[in-house]
Amino acid sequence: MGNITFKRLQKSEYSDFSNDAITIFSIAVAETFGETMDSDNDIESSLSNPDSEVFAVYDDGEKVGGVAVKVDKNNQCNWLDLLYIYPDKHGKGLGLRICQSLEELYPETKVWRLITPYFEKRNIHFYVNKCGFKIVEFFNKHHRDPNRISNGTDYQDEYFVFEKVLE
Repeated sequence: MGNITFKRLQKSEYSDFSNDAITIFSIAVAETFGETMDSDNDIESSLSNPDSEVFAVYDDGEKVGGVAVKVDKNNQCNWLDLLYIYPDKHGKGLGLRICQSLEELYPETKVWRLITPYFEKRNIHFYVNKCGFKIVEFFNKHHRDPNRISNGTDYQDEYFVFEKVLE
């Protein structure tokens, strides 16, 4: 197993990050809904948030994906806003190693939170069974997120909130 490292991206590199994320996230959307994603407001919102720290992720010096973390130093609850791994790197244990490396990068974090769409069974399995997150909320047409404007697409309007409390 290689060494996971993070390279903080400059704002000038966000466009490439966004394009990678959209391309990779579109795979599951297309497989499930037959639709493609040209853009994603969640990605742009994460990248433009002043509390976000955006990184390219490397395994033994080879770029394997990217991650955006929203850091809240006051309450020590950080959001794993975006995590993507290039498809040819899936199934090799990178996701778990990246999450563990993020915990080492942010040792002051007491709680990690994230969201993932309801249809992403592979991600749900990964976060719950591999990383130790718990599902704490499910937003859907019967229980809307008051902080988000619905755009009418299931893959963006139905999702789980996950939480991992660190000891």
